[in-house]
Amino acid sequence: MSVWLPGAPCTPRACVEAAAHDVALLAAAPRAVARLTGVALLVLAGVLLSPLRNRIPAGAVRAWSRAIVRAAGVRIRTRGTAAPAGGLLLVANHISWLDVPLLAAVRPARMLAKAEIRRWPLAGALAARGGVLFIERDRLRALPGTVGRIAGELRAGRAVAVFPEGSTWCGRDQGRFRRAVFQAALDAGAPVQPVRIRYRARGGAASTTPAFVGDDPLLASLWRVATARGLLAEVEVLPVIEPGAHPDRGRLAAEAGARVRGGRTGGNRAVRR
Repeated sequence: MSVWLPGAPCTPRACVEAAAHDVALLAAAPRAVARLTGVALLVLAGVLLSPLRNRIPAGAVRAWSRAIVRAAGVRIRTRGTAAPAGGLLLVANHISWLDVPLLAAVRPARMLAKAEIRRWPLAGALAARGGVLFIERDRLRALPGTVGRIAGELRAGRAVAVFPEGSTWCGRDQGRFRRAVFQAALDAGAPVQPVRIRYRARGGAASTTPAFVGDDPLLASLWRVATARGLLAEVEVLPVIEPGAHPDRGRLAAEAGARVRGGRTGGNRAVRR
């Protein structure tokens, strides 16, 4: 098993909430089509504007990212404090494709993503033109070079966003944070910003509807989210782990993972809905 390619036990059949009855799905179809059309238009706008990404204000990128999630019919609740400026390694648990715009709404960053995303319709083009750092997850020899590229971005004062679990989980449990990527933060002397993402159904119960796990096709996941009602994405921006707080990448990864799993925050103030 590669350090980039861990396995998760979550599968669509075992972990993701079953679709509603066919009659209910038929009634929800017009709303779902409208939502997906809105998402596609926003993503397309991002593709067209991506050559100007270095000139677009961070606030506009955050607003666009939130708009994608809301267009899919998902409300957003963010808690915690704003992420600091300068070089920063953003790390979060990984449940859904929605996690990407949610993390960008915390702070725009270069995303570390698997090379397969290049082949995704629309989103793949946006990722490639938007500066995503692609990795070949099954090539161990590529690891030092990837860590070096991330460290270079951090030294240059830019943020890099990573999902250190290396695989999506359904949200009922969380995978262990892989330590390799944390070496970049140590090499660059950059802080680590843990972020916890959760999804809730109407009424507040945890929801696995947004989960994109196992061999779940992207279009099936998009449709499941678009036909759902009352979904809420909760984003907790947890206390920053300052440079030098841990002497090695293993302890740094363990601390970041513990914070995300426990959801410890510096406060409960809701900063944006």
